[in-house]
Amino acid sequence: MDDREDVGGTAPDPLLRIEDLRVDIASRERTVHALDGISLELAPGEALGVVGESGCGKTMTALSVLGLLPPGGAVTGGRILFDGQDLAAASAAALQEVRGNTVGMVFQDPLTSLNPTMTIGAQVAEPLLLHREGIGRKEAWARAEEMLRLVGMPQPSERMKAYPHQLSGGMRQRVAIAMALVCEPKLLIADEPTTALDVTTQHQILELIDNLRETLGMALILVTHDLGVIANRVDRVAVMYAGKVAEQSDVRALFARPRHRYTEALFAALPERAAERGTELHTIPGLPPSLTVRPTGCRFAPRCLFATAECEEREPELSPDREPELSPDRVPELSPDRVPELSPDPEPQPEAGGSQLLGAEHRFACFHPVPYGDAPQEQVVTPPPATATEPGEVLLELDALVKEFPLTGGPFARRRGTVSAVGGVSLAVRKGETFGLVGESGCGKTTLVRIVAGLEEPTAGTVRFDGRDLAGLSRAERRAHRRRIQLMFQDSTAAMDPRMRVGEILREPLVIQGLGTRADQERLTASLLDAVGLPRGAVHRYPHEFSGGQRQRLGLARALTLSPDLVVADEPVSALDVSVQAQILNLMRELQRDRGLTYLFISHDLAVIRHLADTVGVMYLGKLVETGPAEQVYAHPLHPYTRGLLDTVNVPDPAVAAAGQREPLHGETPSAAKPPSGCRFRTRCPLAQDVCATTEPPVSTPSGAGHQVACHFPLAVPRLASTV
Repeated sequence: MDDREDVGGTAPDPLLRIEDLRVDIASRERTVHALDGISLELAPGEALGVVGESGCGKTMTALSVLGLLPPGGAVTGGRILFDGQDLAAASAAALQEVRGNTVGMVFQDPLTSLNPTMTIGAQVAEPLLLHREGIGRKEAWARAEEMLRLVGMPQPSERMKAYPHQLSGGMRQRVAIAMALVCEPKLLIADEPTTALDVTTQHQILELIDNLRETLGMALILVTHDLGVIANRVDRVAVMYAGKVAEQSDVRALFARPRHRYTEALFAALPERAAERGTELHTIPGLPPSLTVRPTGCRFAPRCLFATAECEEREPELSPDREPELSPDRVPELSPDRVPELSPDPEPQPEAGGSQLLGAEHRFACFHPVPYGDAPQEQVVTPPPATATEPGEVLLELDALVKEFPLTGGPFARRRGTVSAVGGVSLAVRKGETFGLVGESGCGKTTLVRIVAGLEEPTAGTVRFDGRDLAGLSRAERRAHRRRIQLMFQDSTAAMDPRMRVGEILREPLVIQGLGTRADQERLTASLLDAVGLPRGAVHRYPHEFSGGQRQRLGLARALTLSPDLVVADEPVSALDVSVQAQILNLMRELQRDRGLTYLFISHDLAVIRHLADTVGVMYLGKLVETGPAEQVYAHPLHPYTRGLLDTVNVPDPAVAAAGQREPLHGETPSAAKPPSGCRFRTRCPLAQDVCATTEPPVSTPSGAGHQVACHFPLAVPRLASTV
């Protein structure tokens, strides 16, 4: 029996009950109706996932529970009952007692949520000193250190004295989790806790949350746009759109049989689906509605291919699924080629009239839901086949590239050693292809592309572009050469001057290079905005006036201003939700075909790389351990590290997670200041032997030309095609 059920078989009273919650955010110009009638429930020990596009109300729902609304924000209706207390009507003092005590919260960006002037130990101990009477500083410090050890922080006693800026992103997230859990709360709210983290750090953080939830008996609200995380880590899911709940269900039922057309469209936009079918990514047309005025009818109707007059005139209610249940011997299908497994002995359903949590059954708000049966997924829209230009001659060639940074310290900044950021990388990128570079944080990907872009000088080795050694260029030639290689950054906001209008930002490279008259520059700017799908009037606006996806389009337009041959894209879609990500990736592929572009694309999202890249390179601690055609690398990885990365990814399919046949990577990446001898991966490799510690592995091609691996014991047993 589920330990969340009482002896009578009915569900317990909910720990959290949100009833018809309405939140407005008022400013001098307008009022945004951020939440418009949200109702959710959460049982003790249960995990609820909240998904949807940016701006749909996910984070606002989470912040409302703790009364952390932005300036001008206020609860205008409904109740938030937590453990019997209405937090929506609670005083500031009562909310202060709840925050960090009975409800903990982990924010998306740990660097901005941690105090840069306080040590890690002081910040983790602070909730204990605030909420636990009679506890002294010495005891609070000791418990804080124990909590850091519990969350897997290496050398916790030393980290207690460190400051946030001295830790990596994964370590800072562990500190944020330790702060949220040090008082052993009943509920943990995690708002995008793994966004922009690499797959292994993401896996470690999510495993940590799962283990602590089981140990402490906590309930969890997990806010994320990553459907793979949702599929693997929660019990139930609420899909939000435009300040409303569009659908909620048990996680397995939702992924096996989504009913709302918006949920279906989100699943169709996953890069895993496009890679399986060899098509372009499905995109959702249009944008979410502005919430300054409450829409009439279904809020998704303007973007829905199945909308009718009824959808535009009347708003559908969130109602239970009235369709008859499928028989146990019939497997529900989302599409013909994706068949989730059902339990051979399904759990008995509660009898009609029995008490159960709101949302324990499948509910959706749609007049024309996805039908049952064998209806193919292509009802959404069949994207066109993915086509690419045939790769031509070698455009970029790296030969034994090395980059070392001096490691200094002490009062006189004496040199204490070197950091091996890139340790002898050789690769070739052909004209018209997309070369995908993957690996964990700190493996040297960004340093490598900074060298390619001319922002760093190599310590040793050669960079040839279009057959010419860049080290031999004069200063004037180097400046002219930079026109041929342009960068597209991960954080589009930080990459643009907030004081400049978009027109000035796009014209700036032309002005620096002295190209064209003012009229010529303005004409080119207008054509670039057309190419990336933005209105020409955008030239008069500032970067902060655009959404994240629109800013990334501006970043792409800026990269194309000088008509480059090579675009280096450093994690350009890592922080975007799945629908906006699909738009950007399709746009990049379309521009590649039209303009003959070559991409060097960095990402920790292996599904994105599989969809977009022609060739994949896998880096580990400054070394290129495997390269080859994307389909070969994913279907038959030769290096244990590559296989570990693929097995660590959260696949958006609960059935895959339940199968338990994957072997995620374990252990920490060694310091680049003291890399292991021989094979740098040997300290984490399950196949390592004595030779791995003494001899650097040679490059071989055990599966044929074009697919190379640097490993003493490459994987020789073919695997089934990767689920990534």
